[in-house]
Amino acid sequence: MVKQHIKRLNAPRSWPISRKGTKWVTRQNPGTHSLENSVPLNIMLKDMLKYAKTTRDSRRILSNKDVLIDNLPRANIKFPVGIFDVVEIPKTKEHFLMLLNKKGRLFLKKIDEKKAGFKHIKIIGKTMLKKGRLQINFNNGNNMLIDKKEYNVGDTLIISLKDRKIVKHIKLEKGAAIYLTKGKHIGEIGTLEDAGKLKKSGNNLVELKIGNKNVSTLKDYIFAVDMDLV
Repeated sequence: MVKQHIKRLNAPRSWPISRKGTKWVTRQNPGTHSLENSVPLNIMLKDMLKYAKTTRDSRRILSNKDVLIDNLPRANIKFPVGIFDVVEIPKTKEHFLMLLNKKGRLFLKKIDEKKAGFKHIKIIGKTMLKKGRLQINFNNGNNMLIDKKEYNVGDTLIISLKDRKIVKHIKLEKGAAIYLTKGKHIGEIGTLEDAGKLKKSGNNLVELKIGNKNVSTLKDYIFAVDMDLV
């Protein structure tokens, strides 16, 4: 059974919380994001947005459906909010995108209403089903049945949060804008230079250009993005 709380000092370094304070903090439920790449709604409301002082305050805000995650109201204080999730506060007309900064800490970037209507999802797997139907699996735990076969693992799809339809396909190819989710250059954005599978100790490496520097990183650490939406 997953523990309901986690010691503040043992919380992931990506969590933007003070290491001093109450001994325990809320632990998110298992779900769409890893422990390191997400925070529970309770911490988002108290420590990031400063809209709640206590867990009771958070519960009241969420019970009123005042917080939308990816255009859906969420009422559980333990619901995980992670990278590329879109956060909306209808009453204040605020919109945010959850990202990682260059220190590897989660933060909420303010975005406009138009950008808040779309979401990045990364393809992490493909499965061929009966009658030639193809199922693609995404980084957020969701999946989709498609007819097109040009979608590949590592590519990113932009979906409309209004109707959950695909509006853009970003191929993992040379020239693609890349956001780093782990590693030495976490939180930075570069350009994909080489998508070839360079073998080193059994891991796939890709070459990126960040500023004036060429760097190599693991393929699992990269996320192709639409610069107009980040």
